[in-house]
Amino acid sequence: MRKKFTDILYSFPFQLLVLHLRGNLLLIGVWLLLALIVTGNFGGGFGLRYLFLSPEYLGEVGFLSFFYVGAGFGGLVISWNLTTYLLDAYRFSFLASLGKPFAKFVLNNLVIPVSFALLFLFCQIRFGLRHELLPLGEVLWQSLGFLTGFATLVFLVSVYFQYTNKDITSFSPKGKKKKAENSQVVRDIRLHRNQWRVDTFLSDGMRPRPVRSVAHYDPAFLAKIFQQNHLNALLVQLFTLVVIVLLGALMDRPVFRIPTASSIFLLSSTVIAVGGAISFWLGSWRITGLVAILVLLNFITRFDFFHHRNKAYGLNYGVPPSPYQLDSLQNYCTQAAVDSDMAATLEILEKWKRKATGPNGEKPKMVFFCVSGGGLKAATWAMEVLQNADSLTNGQFMSHTVLMSGASGGMMGTSYFRELALRKQQGEPIDLYGPEHVADVSKDLLNPVSFTIVTNDVFLPWASFERGGQRYKKDRGYIFEKAFNENTHNRLDKTIAEYAQPEREALIPMLFVTPSIVNDGRRMVISSQPVRYMMVEPAGVEGPGSVRVDAADFRALFASQNADSLRFTTALRMNATYPYVLPNVNLPSEPRIEVLDAGFRDNFGLKSATRFMHVFKDWIRENTSGAVVVVVRSFERQQEIKSNERRGIIETLLNPLEIAFKVMSLQDYEHDNSLGFLYDLLGPDMLEIVRLTYHPSEELKDSPISFYITNRERADIRRAIESEEVRPSLERLRELLE
Repeated sequence: MRKKFTDILYSFPFQLLVLHLRGNLLLIGVWLLLALIVTGNFGGGFGLRYLFLSPEYLGEVGFLSFFYVGAGFGGLVISWNLTTYLLDAYRFSFLASLGKPFAKFVLNNLVIPVSFALLFLFCQIRFGLRHELLPLGEVLWQSLGFLTGFATLVFLVSVYFQYTNKDITSFSPKGKKKKAENSQVVRDIRLHRNQWRVDTFLSDGMRPRPVRSVAHYDPAFLAKIFQQNHLNALLVQLFTLVVIVLLGALMDRPVFRIPTASSIFLLSSTVIAVGGAISFWLGSWRITGLVAILVLLNFITRFDFFHHRNKAYGLNYGVPPSPYQLDSLQNYCTQAAVDSDMAATLEILEKWKRKATGPNGEKPKMVFFCVSGGGLKAATWAMEVLQNADSLTNGQFMSHTVLMSGASGGMMGTSYFRELALRKQQGEPIDLYGPEHVADVSKDLLNPVSFTIVTNDVFLPWASFERGGQRYKKDRGYIFEKAFNENTHNRLDKTIAEYAQPEREALIPMLFVTPSIVNDGRRMVISSQPVRYMMVEPAGVEGPGSVRVDAADFRALFASQNADSLRFTTALRMNATYPYVLPNVNLPSEPRIEVLDAGFRDNFGLKSATRFMHVFKDWIRENTSGAVVVVVRSFERQQEIKSNERRGIIETLLNPLEIAFKVMSLQDYEHDNSLGFLYDLLGPDMLEIVRLTYHPSEELKDSPISFYITNRERADIRRAIESEEVRPSLERLRELLE
């Protein structure tokens, strides 16, 4: 029994594992991070595990997409073995006496890669069965694709090593050895320093073999055998880096957008290679060297040449920037300017009233559609709600809707439905309630965005494109819009100005896109109409300085930068700029401002609806039978109140930070206050609130907010629209609009 334990303890695979855990924690960290992603314990809220467990290639998840993921994993395994061989092979001098020493090293160094592969396959099979609702045969076919891709890559690299790596039979112990004699490796081998005890190793066929002594070999000769693999390691790792950069350069062509998981594996292989090189060359100074590199990187990226800033496509950045200060903002919303914009909107409201007034002249209900963010789940839910609401009311819902507002994914689905409604009115043969439109807005966006991050944005973006006579860099913001336009058949590939006339004619509702300004927390109101009345509460216009400007009218602020030429999908992207997933958009102002997700200030669009009703309260009371606020949420309000008892000291220290991350809950309280204000403003008989909330099934309550949704989530959303929680609200909406 004791002998068996000793055999395991001093076996080569076990000793390598101990060595990695002791001295290669930075490299082990890469594997740990990947394992946490695959299991959903890291980046679960972003849906990062979807990239690995449901990878898309050319719009499909199948054998080929998993083949590419397997090939990327193979690249990671090769890089892992090359790097650890470079760092640690000399500690096991017996390797030099074996035929094909690198191959033997790899065979004994597979504990971590094999463990990860088994974990990956377990998660992939479970995910395919539970979340994608696939039959077992198809899931196993995908697993075979992963294994085939891995085997193919390893085979190709093995063929290369077969003709380039040498073993003890290929070297002559004679010749010049002066350089090797003076190396640290030679001195370590000669003095038996840093040598690890190994009694057995796995040979060909996975058979254990005893280790034989190499004391009779010249240490310089042994060192020469180890060092001959260094060039191969460098060439393979450089080739991997070149492949990643080339894929990023070809991002416009879908055939080159390999699954992001494959790119992540390849990038991880590069990280391991760079980490290994730093450890190899700097030795015990590696941590200091790494810190110095990070400090240097932070310094040089302060300069514009090394720091890419995303821009709003369509704007002219070649003219002097617009001033962005409190005084300049106040100048935009003078009484005369606000009166002018209100008059333009009142003309729209008059045309809307003529269209929405009933056959007997009864005053119409004015509908405000407020939709939450929440990635593609919110986009899909918004589309389902709009199709059902408009169908159930025989088209009266869109006819009665004056304003649509909201955040991120919800506005993506809302904007697409509005575009479809416009095209139908213009004579295109569109089935407004067809399921294909739900499929369009629920198509994957996470893979192309993540692919571009890995292959392009982690480096310095260099490729550019032209839009409206201006040139912009290609990055994940660019590919997000490109993929979204591809998914929606380029129907939204317009400028915001192209919606101005249909809105003025009340053919479609007005739509406010309201990203948040990072610099000061104000909102940027993007509309095809002049809306300077949205910049400040009415009291701030009547009594300048009484309240401060809390928003900026995009078209007014950037009139000199061709604001009307802003690409509409760029406006939607600015509204959906979740940190890290999409880049903050820099606007041509002085000082330069950045904008991000509307959800930072208003994830439901209720601020916009409240301000609009406040401004036009008199007209609403006189010309309508009341306002109907339709609140569409892709997630439930938090109900559970958690206890603060039994907290450790670290949890107690972090407790104040929890409030900063409960933005949605805080907004719920603010919006309740706003709705209460509207009841007082319009009167209880003039305001109706209809809530349409997606209630996920119990198994999907913790599903992430992501630019990817699973087949199970799609099916659950279809179920939810017919549920007993939602159907009564739709019926109430129908009654209000009859």
